[in-house]
Amino acid sequence: MKGVENMVRQFKLINEKGQEYSLMDIENNCLLTEPGGLGYSYNTEYEQLGNTFITNMRKQEQGQITGIANFMCYDNYLALINFIERSEKLRIAYKIPFLNNSREFYKDINIQSITKTQLQTNGILSETITFDCLSLWYEENKTIYSTEAEQNEIRWDFKWDSKFVDYDTRNLKFINEGHIEAPVEILIDGPIQNPILQLYVEGELYQEVEINVNIQEYEKFAYGTRENNFYINKINTDGTSTSLFTLDNIDFESDNVIRIPSAKSCELRIKATNNILKATITVYPQYKAV
Repeated sequence: MKGVENMVRQFKLINEKGQEYSLMDIENNCLLTEPGGLGYSYNTEYEQLGNTFITNMRKQEQGQITGIANFMCYDNYLALINFIERSEKLRIAYKIPFLNNSREFYKDINIQSITKTQLQTNGILSETITFDCLSLWYEENKTIYSTEAEQNEIRWDFKWDSKFVDYDTRNLKFINEGHIEAPVEILIDGPIQNPILQLYVEGELYQEVEINVNIQEYEKFAYGTRENNFYINKINTDGTSTSLFTLDNIDFESDNVIRIPSAKSCELRIKATNNILKATITVYPQYKAV
């Protein structure tokens, strides 16, 4: 029988630096109870034609996540405020104990409000907290290709159906179980010459992005297609980024935004003139509710 701790859903806050604030630890942080707003809703407008109603407009509403933040002392309350205010970006992590395994989902958020009253007779400070939702729920499915640890090794943090043809081509087969197209992020260590990104859908070439660039050793090629964060960059040796989204590097007439369609057999291929010794592919399946 599974342990009780494995059957409890878990919440935490994560900022842009990867720092975490637990919402499950009343002793050292806080305990979030009565969470709400985890589902979703639509705003729909209809036009009546006789006895029939035709949908004119239908869009998902933004939504808010609410709950009661419980603290053992005022110090922990201040610690949460400091964590929020010292973070440029916030997301909430929601770990769900499904029947066969646990899965963790993320949602980008902003703090909307938190009340401040006083310690109750039970010694607990209980405050209403509200977050504005900025994205759908999403997973981070990361695959790392590397030859550093052992010869011909593929390393990943979960199971993929992956294969290599040669080191100048890296292949990833993936079925997006999300509710909409899944954006991707690709990071390739230099040296790398003229990377080509290809998306195959149901065995047919669907998209191809060719980048005319020479990435030197200790530099990196970075590509991302998340909403409001599309980029094609070179990461320099000092950590700064140089945009490659210019006529000299790409074809503007092509569709340069690769997103994996939902519920179809897809394959993402990374190719280059030379060998690809190390690369990371992250796929972000997105869900309206989980």
